[in-house]
Amino acid sequence: MSHASAPVSVDEPGLAACARSLAARVPTAFCVHLVGDLAAGKTTFVRALLQSWEPGLRVKSPTYALVERYRIGGREILHADLYRVNDPHELEMLGLREAAGSALILIEWPDRGGDQVPAADLVVRLAPDDGRRRLQYAVPAAVPAWLQPIWVEGPDLT
Repeated sequence: MSHASAPVSVDEPGLAACARSLAARVPTAFCVHLVGDLAAGKTTFVRALLQSWEPGLRVKSPTYALVERYRIGGREILHADLYRVNDPHELEMLGLREAAGSALILIEWPDRGGDQVPAADLVVRLAPDDGRRRLQYAVPAAVPAWLQPIWVEGPDLT
């Protein structure tokens, strides 16, 4: 059974604040699916999350490379953008499934990856919202204790 947080409407600085709040809590080995239409803010969210650990880090969309890899503070991070994937078997050599359980995996357009994509520990849903963005979190089971402050109190937008 999945659980979803209440959606919040944020501007771009608010979206970055939500990403920083998640970065302060997210476990080292974890899989996040980022779901939303084109230009919904998925890469912006990932950029803010990664830059919260390494300010100034150049974070580009992996649309053409499919996966960008980072090592920040001993943490391995894979950022995948599967928008251009036509067949899930194209992903076999990317190492997403192999990295599950040992790395932070951030996947944009996860639905395009079929069974080659690790299951989500957290889903971040983003959508346009009258010049802002609507953000909502979802988890496949009970909300983990480390996520409770964001879930119950809402994101820290500072």
